[in-house]
Amino acid sequence: MDLIREDFIVADLRARRRADVIRELGSFLAKHHAGLSEKEAIRALAERERLGSTAVGEGLAIPHAKLDSVRDLVACFGRSRRGIDFGSPDDEPTHFFFVLIAPEGAPGDHLKALARISRLFRNAAFRARLMAAETAREMHELIAAEDGR
Repeated sequence: MDLIREDFIVADLRARRRADVIRELGSFLAKHHAGLSEKEAIRALAERERLGSTAVGEGLAIPHAKLDSVRDLVACFGRSRRGIDFGSPDDEPTHFFFVLIAPEGAPGDHLKALARISRLFRNAAFRARLMAAETAREMHELIAAEDGR
């Protein structure tokens, strides 16, 4: 995934609740992408989450939003080893969080990224390897390898 570099990965989220995940990863995303306001990122992600959970099941959630202030699609990835109740349709804890913020006028890239992420995480063996990874570097290598298949 071209969107995710090693330094865009939080290997061990501190968050324990859904709102905390949004704050932690929204803040992290803003710190790693110039021109993205932390307050604006968190607000947009929280507003989208209020419309309905972005958890898709099998331990994955894809919090996402659109903002006029970003020029290109920006992303980060976080993992919670303990899992978080994120309102998943399968009622299982969510461990993997791919956060996306897209420019307001570019829905195509946003939708392609959502589909690609969903496809990557369907593989149970991949999810198990990602859960067992010790570092952000190892997680990045696993994501890149799986995406290259």
